[in-house]
Amino acid sequence: MLPKKILLSVAGILAGALLLSACSSDDNGGTPGGASASDSASPSATPVAVTFEPAGGAAVNPATPVVVKAANGKLVDVTVTNTAKGKTVAGKLATDGLSWTSTEPLGYGSTYKIVAHAQGADGKPIEQDNQISTIAPKKQANANLIPAPAAVSSTGVGVGQPIVFSFGKIAVKNKAEVEKALTVESTPKQEGSWYWIDDSNVHYRPKDYWKAGTQLKVTAKIYGVDFGNGVFGAEDRTETYKVHDSWIAKADGNTEQMQIFHNGAMVKSMPISMGKDATPTHLGAHVISDKQANYTMDSCTYGVCPPDPKAYRSNEKFSERISNDGEFVHENPNSVGQQGSSNVSHGCINLNAANAEWFFQNMGLGDVVEVTNSGGPQLPVWDLYGDWSKSWADWQAGSAVK
Repeated sequence: MLPKKILLSVAGILAGALLLSACSSDDNGGTPGGASASDSASPSATPVAVTFEPAGGAAVNPATPVVVKAANGKLVDVTVTNTAKGKTVAGKLATDGLSWTSTEPLGYGSTYKIVAHAQGADGKPIEQDNQISTIAPKKQANANLIPAPAAVSSTGVGVGQPIVFSFGKIAVKNKAEVEKALTVESTPKQEGSWYWIDDSNVHYRPKDYWKAGTQLKVTAKIYGVDFGNGVFGAEDRTETYKVHDSWIAKADGNTEQMQIFHNGAMVKSMPISMGKDATPTHLGAHVISDKQANYTMDSCTYGVCPPDPKAYRSNEKFSERISNDGEFVHENPNSVGQQGSSNVSHGCINLNAANAEWFFQNMGLGDVVEVTNSGGPQLPVWDLYGDWSKSWADWQAGSAVK
């Protein structure tokens, strides 16, 4: 048996050797095989977080897209459902799974339940719900187009045709916001601008007449647009028009002749009789808005009724309206003797039978009748299509977007 002192020394040596062995293993992070303590830990315990836009609470505009986002994980799917109708809203999940966005508008005055399924980095799935409601307008405004696109789809329109949006009996308070939602794209491109004729009607025209053959794409993205006074846009609308050949008639009160130009070349001249001194034809560029082979002209339609001596009612042939206060180009056999020499009408441009029929066959909606030297006042901008009575600077000033 070794002495006690020697045994203590041996024990000390062994303990030191074990201590050195433990220290040398710590060179690779203190775990066998060089793995760190953090590497061997479990995945992050932070759960996936799902957020909703709009968040809910106050009623939202239905044109506002629904956006669902995920953090610390990814979305698996999202369902947005109209609680009253059970209809789901279309949407698209981003390729990275971090967001989902609706691709169609919501409805007015509706409630929607949103259900999002997501999976976190920890591998745990979750379901997150939300609910939103949309505003309910007092009234909705429709974007009525003039001329009606279907009515001119086969014929096209003339080079003087303004594009008109009429909102019926709705008085638009937020004109700038509404105007920003309206666009006219012309091919080839031509400068144009909007002009508010009144609170319910806005017109668009180019700086100069449209070029023959122009294609027009007209869009009203008014759904969800606040018109003011509790009125919101009812629905979006996109239509197209085609501008046909250029037809421009030039009626001169001095020569009592009207010359017709087709694509810039004069093709016909005809004697005319315009409005007499008491009812002179308006000056300026008129745009044809309607044509009827047989038409009853009644001065009462614009407020001149019997027993007023200026009142009249007569049936006329080959009539084309050029303003809303009773001015037409039409046949009048009673004034043939004065045609080419004096003005005797109530404001219309009278033609003989052959010339009236030729004019009717060749001139149509949107074509232009320019009147000079009639002795009358300028055609007012508000008189249906008095758009060309304004200079370009004055026309641009009529836009609500500054």
